[in-house]
Amino acid sequence: MLSTTTNAVVSGQLVDNLKSYIPARCLVHAASVERTMRMRIERKRSSGFTLVEIMIVVAIIGLLAAIALPNFVHARSTSQANACINNLRQIDSATQQWALENRKKDTDPADPAQVADYIRDRKIPTCPTGPDYVFAASLGTRPSVTCVVGATVSPNHALP
Repeated sequence: MLSTTTNAVVSGQLVDNLKSYIPARCLVHAASVERTMRMRIERKRSSGFTLVEIMIVVAIIGLLAAIALPNFVHARSTSQANACINNLRQIDSATQQWALENRKKDTDPADPAQVADYIRDRKIPTCPTGPDYVFAASLGTRPSVTCVVGATVSPNHALP
């Protein structure tokens, strides 16, 4: 910063009072330079985020996560139930086709190994929540296949 009352060397001569030597228009310029320097220093101090701002952002993100997570869990359980119901439809359809082609009676039991031949990849699908499906005691029973989880979860894993 430029002080107006100090000694200075101007054009090779020592000047005792800089204020008396410098014209008024230069002093105005020196003051504006001093203000500019102060403004630059203040800008450097204010760059970045304060702890309070960061805490507010973290709190907002936490609030959004608290709102969103239950919805994700519900969507996951709904999609698992839909996949299970579609598997049940596929197995039921394969069971009916197997019974029709092999001239089975309503009292005959379904054979999962033979029904598997009527399903893609010749394999009985499993429920996305884990356990296998249970075939009914006879072909006349509706539904011919049920999920072990069934009504114990929401939404239910059962054919309509």
